Amino acid sequence: MANKLRLEGKVAVITGAASGIGETTARLFVEHGARVVIADIQDELGHQVVASIGTDKASYRHCDVTDEKQVEDTVVYAVEKYGTLDIMFSNAGTLGTLGTILDMDMTVFDRTMAINARGSALAVKHAARVMVTKKIQGSIICTASLEAILAGAAPLAYVASKHAILGVVKAAARELGQHGIRVNCVSPYGIATPMVCKTFGGDAAPIEASISGNANLKGITLSTKHIAEAALFLASDESAYVSAHNLAVDGGLSSIMKLD
Repeated sequence: MANKLRLEGKVAVITGAASGIGETTARLFVEHGARVVIADIQDELGHQVVASIGTDKASYRHCDVTDEKQVEDTVVYAVEKYGTLDIMFSNAGTLGTLGTILDMDMTVFDRTMAINARGSALAVKHAARVMVTKKIQGSIICTASLEAILAGAAPLAYVASKHAILGVVKAAARELGQHGIRVNCVSPYGIATPMVCKTFGGDAAPIEASISGNANLKGITLSTKHIAEAALFLASDESAYVSAHNLAVDGGLSSIMKLD
């Protein structure tokens, strides 16, 4: 498989692709033959990613995933530019702010739900409308989280929003299966992405050390590349009969009871 282009000729939209998991995934998808629309609100970073990949293989589109018109326009842009849409990777997200339920800011709660859950639902909706109309047996992927399986250390709003994404994926997979469209999600354990570092107010190294210390699987540090490779599997024909699945990339942590 090392020399095979697993997404040759495919077109993908990736939200939240200007940094972190989305950026790494965009680069990996292009390496495997896809053309990619980088959709984000970080305009400067997004244009830098496109320039480094090459404008013949990637393009940038400003997209606030809480705004349905912007999500719809991003999908339309991809189809008009590249002629089709085979893959939607709904990856844009936020951790919200830290704190307990006792002092939870409901404005932050609503914003977190809007970006994570509503944003995923909109990405699924508008990608699916194109795929159904054009009879494309596409792949739709959402980034959930270990927090969608457990309720670990993240704020309540984040945990609730990621659980909601699982519901979106399962319901959409049920509905879209008749059209040959697969809908799945990938659930990472903690990664010291720019978003995580900003939320926790620290550098990547100590945050990585803390995450690794709580991990079940030792000897490897989870990176954005591991999540990108999981998304690549779900986007490719290798997962042709995989749908409504939550691919946990967590070193077994969500399934193993820690006794120490």
